[in-house]
Amino acid sequence: MEIQSVKTRYGIIGNAPALNRALDIAMQVAATNMSVLITGESGVGKESIPKIIHHLSSRKHGPYIAVNCGAIPEGTIDSELFGHEKGSFTGAHESRKGYFEEANDGTIFLDEVAELPLGTQVRLLRVLETGEFIRVGSSKVQKTNVRVVAATNVNFAQAIQNGKFREDLYYRLNQVPIFMPSLRERGADIELLFKKFATDFAERYRIPVLQLTDSGANALREYRWPGNIRQLKNITEQISILETERIVSPELLIRYLPQDMATNKPMIMGGSNSSDFSEREILYKVLFDMRNDLTDLKKLVLGVIQNGSGFVNSDENAALFQKVFQSDEHENSDLPVRMTPQSNIIHLGSGNIEEEEEVEESLSLSQTEKDLIKKALQKHRNRRKYAAQELGISERTLYRKIKEYDLGK
Repeated sequence: MEIQSVKTRYGIIGNAPALNRALDIAMQVAATNMSVLITGESGVGKESIPKIIHHLSSRKHGPYIAVNCGAIPEGTIDSELFGHEKGSFTGAHESRKGYFEEANDGTIFLDEVAELPLGTQVRLLRVLETGEFIRVGSSKVQKTNVRVVAATNVNFAQAIQNGKFREDLYYRLNQVPIFMPSLRERGADIELLFKKFATDFAERYRIPVLQLTDSGANALREYRWPGNIRQLKNITEQISILETERIVSPELLIRYLPQDMATNKPMIMGGSNSSDFSEREILYKVLFDMRNDLTDLKKLVLGVIQNGSGFVNSDENAALFQKVFQSDEHENSDLPVRMTPQSNIIHLGSGNIEEEEEVEESLSLSQTEKDLIKKALQKHRNRRKYAAQELGISERTLYRKIKEYDLGK
């Protein structure tokens, strides 16, 4: 059968190379009994592949059963898949066949297979390897001849690493991998799908068909479509019903697309990328704060030099003094800069302006700090509370400085 005939039979729209590749693999593997694992994002149409495989295989006259593993409670999943005996658990009033027994000589499609509990995964592995299973509450081994096609949108490598999926089961399911591309990877197929859905809804609701402008088609291709085909179909239906205007422009589309995802630009998701992004942001902030602190320190030193007396006599200098000379949050910090008797050039801010001061006498920041504390204590007659307020630092910091410089005598 030609690939176009398959598309027509199963209502598949599009000509993207990745889509054609997936369909080609499905057609080739159909004649075998190999297990198939279909991967791809949610809403890309993975459910079409197992139907194609089944109907093109020698099992086409046998049963086809699709099971959504994520929709079955963990406590009943074994019973649903493998059956149970009467009285095996509360509510088991009679014996019941499971899906694997019902699908004998046919195909079973396990959607969201990564959601299976680990205990059920062990049972599934045995079915795949030997064709044997045991009903819940029974000790009798039963045989089944069933082909398994599974699908998931989960990253299996991560699930295996986190201990949520058995590695041996993964390799047994993944005899033939088939990847279904996301809608944003299919280019012009997006416009074809929109027109198909618009025509279908026009016939269903007996309304005029939506007409897509060239700029509207570009807007569709630029959107990242996190919900893939399912989301495109929903939005097409909304516009068909709610809008009286039948010409679809970007301005009209934007009203129906979530604003935080309105383009096809890459998004940072969870995982290492997000972590790296956060670390870079933190590093930039630390470097920026350090730069600001150094600028404040230079301004303070320049002010001390220019004042001569070295006393903090303005609100601005007091705030700078509090920030530079050890706040409560940095009790154990040491001043990072020492000035020497030589000539010093002080660069202010981030511009190109430089101010040069020739310093003849010996001057160090620690000595200046000591002198400032002495003068503040003398001014307030050793009343440390007021001296600390004058200096713009906490009493606790002042006590530590008095002890450090031996000023308590």
